[in-house]
Amino acid sequence: MRRFIAELPKVELHVHLEGTLEPEMAFALAERNRVHMPFAGVEALQQAYHFEDLQSFLDLYYSVTRVLRTERDFFDLTWAYLLRCREQNVLHTELFFDPQAHTDRSVPFAAVVEGIGAALSRGQSEFGITSHLILCFLRHQSEAAAMVTLERARPYRERIVAVGLDSSELGHPPRKFQRVFAQARAEGYLAVAHAGEEGPPEYIREVLDLLGVRRIDHGVRCAEDSELVERLARERVPLTVCPLSNVKLRVFERLEDHCLRALLERGLCVSVHSDDPAFFGGYLSENLIAVAAALGLDEDALVVLAHNAVEASFASEQRKRELRAVIDACRAPAVRSASGPESDSRVMPPRSKADPSDVSS
Repeated sequence: MRRFIAELPKVELHVHLEGTLEPEMAFALAERNRVHMPFAGVEALQQAYHFEDLQSFLDLYYSVTRVLRTERDFFDLTWAYLLRCREQNVLHTELFFDPQAHTDRSVPFAAVVEGIGAALSRGQSEFGITSHLILCFLRHQSEAAAMVTLERARPYRERIVAVGLDSSELGHPPRKFQRVFAQARAEGYLAVAHAGEEGPPEYIREVLDLLGVRRIDHGVRCAEDSELVERLARERVPLTVCPLSNVKLRVFERLEDHCLRALLERGLCVSVHSDDPAFFGGYLSENLIAVAAALGLDEDALVVLAHNAVEASFASEQRKRELRAVIDACRAPAVRSASGPESDSRVMPPRSKADPSDVSS
């Protein structure tokens, strides 16, 4: 299974660039930029990666990412992530970035976007990794602050494919950002949003009905609402799920309790991603290995997840066809000949017995 996952072509749709900042790089950038780190060293920082909830993670996250100051820093961070993509056979990635976390520290918006963009361009030319950039608004800040960020992004419209919504979920309902999302969509941006991680299922409905999103990041608490699960399956709304993150942040106590498999069996367009891999203990391959072991996913199920990620992506139709072809090429010959390349790309057959991760019905 590890070999199959290593060779499986992958698409990553839920990864925060700042969340790929490994401790070693954080200290190197702190030294380069003369930023004080409140930890004695790499090991001390790693020992701090024990979180009670989303907010306890975010407090550390924003503290560590203060070391990012210059265009070179953002290039180096993005390039390090792309090297991971090459190692893990990630062929297409759609990266979140949080400009407000940097402009609030007087880092120029241009430095952030130019540094990231230069690395993504090099990644495509040298490795063939296609990519898109998604600007996230910080939901713990005001909608007015989000509007300012949208204005700052206008000179870089061609580099940014979508807007998103992340940071503290509880107490910050999606309806708070209805106008800025409407403005962004009017300007041609696609829309995604984090919802249903710590927040209730109602937040998932709000991002669909009020923000007009094309896919939902996390969304796992839909499992508490059978009517919502049916809607997500019927409308084929993608959920970008991050299993190791969900356990680290206590959304699920154990990976074995995760609802991923049950959502797949209900026909939802669910895919697996890494979220903030430097903080949560694994990039995309590690997430797939862990969830396959915990939930008993076989190669066919992993192919379903891979196809779902392609379907949910903002890649061109031509690129999607290319990605589907290379995914199907890695399947076992017996499976390909028996079922054809498209037969299991949407729904995974259910198990014969009940499981703790079953969704509400």
